[in-house]
Amino acid sequence: MSTLGLASLQVKTIDHVTLVVKDLERSRQFYENVLGMTPSPRPDFPFPGLWFEAGQTWIHMNVEGPEAGPAGMVPFEGLSPSRGFHIAFMVNDCDAAAERLRAMGVTIVTGPRPRPDGARQLYIYDPDNYLIEITSP
Repeated sequence: MSTLGLASLQVKTIDHVTLVVKDLERSRQFYENVLGMTPSPRPDFPFPGLWFEAGQTWIHMNVEGPEAGPAGMVPFEGLSPSRGFHIAFMVNDCDAAAERLRAMGVTIVTGPRPRPDGARQLYIYDPDNYLIEITSP
């Protein structure tokens, strides 16, 4: 497909990410109570799901099944999880977030550690094995 002579779409931001989950309540607990996201009203779709606000981005969740497919990600088999597919969320202080996560019994996969640009990052898995980066400036 040739794009010569056509203007680009000018994408402005990520509107939402949809995650397919096994258990809505378990995912709600994690995203609301561990990550501190705000549940949001969801249109009256004819299938179960949840919506959360994460700053300007939305996280949509649908329950696994024939229409949505299976929940989660396949287990990571590489050497460096941070180089694979993940979703990154910004917080004020990555190291303070690490302390809170540990206190809640959440396993930290990697980090906290510095990135080459000076930011701090750590990685955790959500209940459906999605890799989540927590980062701060």
